[in-house]
Amino acid sequence: MKIGWRHAVIALILVGSFVAMFARAPFAQDQAYHDFADKRALFGIPNFGDVASNIAFLIAGLAGLAVCLSRERNAWRTRSAWIIAFAGIALVSVGSGYYHLAPDDATLFWDRAAMTVGFMGVLVAVLGEYVSERFNAMLWPAVIVGLASVLYWRVFDDLRFYYWIQLGPMVALPFTLLFFRPVYSNRWLLLAGLGWYGVAKLTELGDKVVFAATQNIISGHTLKHLFAGLGCYFMYLALKK
Repeated sequence: MKIGWRHAVIALILVGSFVAMFARAPFAQDQAYHDFADKRALFGIPNFGDVASNIAFLIAGLAGLAVCLSRERNAWRTRSAWIIAFAGIALVSVGSGYYHLAPDDATLFWDRAAMTVGFMGVLVAVLGEYVSERFNAMLWPAVIVGLASVLYWRVFDDLRFYYWIQLGPMVALPFTLLFFRPVYSNRWLLLAGLGWYGVAKLTELGDKVVFAATQNIISGHTLKHLFAGLGCYFMYLALKK
């Protein structure tokens, strides 16, 4: 693999964001995070909107797994990474649903653990397709690092490592998709998936604002699940095509 300026930019984003994150002081989980706007129960399920909306991750995750498992192993060089990515996405529906039944740090651990599996799977899959298939060897180390970030948070009550796991890949992936020539003709679908994830983060930040603006019909966090699930579904479409 010939190393050029494009590789240097991706490395700088990942390493630079890590250094920048750990250059700041440690910060703990804000307990106000667990105070979501929509606390309504339905069918005996507390916080029904935030719980039920996780079905979007289950649909996208299972659809992606079905495509991955239907392909020949030797015909698709990033198959294993995508399997882990979509398995993580499917598990988010379980972890996040469990968390929203009774939001606190203990249940949030399982939500974030599943998310890191998905993040790391997508990162390795895209690097393996666009940069070099040698990145496939990083799959399990990357998953372990992702899970370690959640354990680090729970042991030390410090979110810097976990936030980097979210920030680094999400910034590096668009540059990877734009800088490198795709192996498969699915770049716009992957970019659209990342775009919907960005929209999901915005609605998450505006949880209570969205809830008030819609006259208590739907909250920003519920929309976050739906938009993020839609982003994952776009990744499934990319694989299907």
